[in-house]
Amino acid sequence: MASPSEWKVPPAVVPKPEDYSYDLDRALSAVVGLRSIVPPDAFTAETLGVERAGNGVLIRDGLILTIGYLVTEAEMVWLHFGDGRVAQGHALGFDQETGFGLVQALSKLELPSLPLGQSSAVEIGERVVVAGAGGRSRSVAARIAAKQEFAGYWEYVLDEAIFTHPAHPNWGGTAVIGSKGELIGIGSLQLERARDGKNEHLNMIVPIDLLKPILDDMLKFGRVNRPVRPWLGMYSTEIEDKVVVVGIAGKAPAARAEIKTGDVVVAAAGEKVTSLGGLYRKVWSLGNSGVEVPLTIYRDGKTFDVRVKSSDRAKFLKGPQLH
Repeated sequence: MASPSEWKVPPAVVPKPEDYSYDLDRALSAVVGLRSIVPPDAFTAETLGVERAGNGVLIRDGLILTIGYLVTEAEMVWLHFGDGRVAQGHALGFDQETGFGLVQALSKLELPSLPLGQSSAVEIGERVVVAGAGGRSRSVAARIAAKQEFAGYWEYVLDEAIFTHPAHPNWGGTAVIGSKGELIGIGSLQLERARDGKNEHLNMIVPIDLLKPILDDMLKFGRVNRPVRPWLGMYSTEIEDKVVVVGIAGKAPAARAEIKTGDVVVAAAGEKVTSLGGLYRKVWSLGNSGVEVPLTIYRDGKTFDVRVKSSDRAKFLKGPQLH
């Protein structure tokens, strides 16, 4: 992800106040810059880095909603504002199933908050603003390009993610603002899709409706108070209707079971799998973290079965610390 000094929004896609029925500049002022520092020995340091930068949005007094990977294992969080002010924040926690993260500002912000909208009501083609910290010049006038399933290589599935176009160049933690000036999602990724013979970039957005049932738990416990899904620590991708392992998290269950990069996952618990979403849902259906997961693996011309003792990913992570 580009640092704040390396990216800019093309003038042609900068939102114009007259195109929206709400106070655009006021809504954009709820979006702040976010920078976190993670210890070098953190579990996610190698894959996500020890310094992470992106955006967050104020959703109530002092409470910042962002994307979880920006604050996972963070020991320090700094909030940056359009007027040059900087304030310290505390990472309250994140939810692995949705990908949301929460930060509490440790000083009064004197900024408006964005009300939560209804992401399920958003329609394809609808006009939205993908808002980054810094106002209009750091935000994108976009439209909803698609609403569909998204499966990520890190054992993650959204039943109906939101995709926007054109893409925001500094997408992490952006606030997606709907037609009523309400928050309808948080930016997570930038992806490519082929369209009319060309590749175009989209932002994948986590829908805000997923936050509403879990917000109280996240504020109280730092995570959602529910049974934990089994986690394998196996990074995978889809290649021609096959699920292929492209990486293994260190000391994770898949590593202990000696699953290797390049392995093809043929089946889970005896059920053939051809997609990431299908694999993950089958694994999660077997029980909670700690359950044994039977996998059928193809490697070097041979097919064989392994049993992976799953775990809770959170046990590998450093918890939030208040400074």
